[in-house]
Amino acid sequence: MTFAPHPFVGLLSIAYGRLGNIVCAFVCVLVIYCAFGQCTRIYSETHVYPFGWLGILSETSPVSPELIYVNHERGFALCSMRSHTRSRLYIQCRLDDNTEDWPDERFWAELKLRLDHAAAAIVTGASIEKSVAPLRSFVASPMRFRRLFLAGDAAHIVPPTGAKGLNLAASDVYCVSQAFAEFYQTKSSGGLDTYSDRALARVWQAERFSWWMTRLLHCFPEDSGFDQKVQRAELEYLARSVSAQAALAENYVGLPY
Repeated sequence: MTFAPHPFVGLLSIAYGRLGNIVCAFVCVLVIYCAFGQCTRIYSETHVYPFGWLGILSETSPVSPELIYVNHERGFALCSMRSHTRSRLYIQCRLDDNTEDWPDERFWAELKLRLDHAAAAIVTGASIEKSVAPLRSFVASPMRFRRLFLAGDAAHIVPPTGAKGLNLAASDVYCVSQAFAEFYQTKSSGGLDTYSDRALARVWQAERFSWWMTRLLHCFPEDSGFDQKVQRAELEYLARSVSAQAALAENYVGLPY
């Protein structure tokens, strides 16, 4: 990688495990998870959750036109709509589970158990995609080192419960693109110098919300009876408090940037 005063931002490309050579004024990395931890002064904070999500994509009509989040004694579940004829569905699973452990018949049966009365709306069918994803939180800091800028998955990972991954990546790109535009239009490095602090302030708010949603809706194997009752109380408070619902909606839609 060679830095030079060229009037553009370089794209770091990786193909078949080989790094391409680039000549540019700045490098912005968006999708290389934890790629620079050993070669820069960029540090990270990581939290690993004790479960994963088993997800399928199926050519079936959605359970509901709205998202369904489920907190159940057997584990979390999520039903989402991709189109009027295609559904994306998830259930909480063990970290050591794999897709071979979950044939379609077992998945549908387990989902019905977790949806209780809403199970009557489930239309079953063959999955066209199936995967197991571990849940983790990750934040790299700072998000700038000299002429290297991090954004998106290169800088942070959130558990998908809060639906904040793409939202955060978009806000990073918005902030860093503003900073580059300011630099080339006015010769000011102010935006570049404050990019990391500005982006991380929003990242940590999204990390907090995603952690809270994950804690609220999943079964944690180490939870005591006290922990379970506190979780139940939190759900009941959310169901009856307009203020709590407004705070959830504000964070779920995405904080301003």
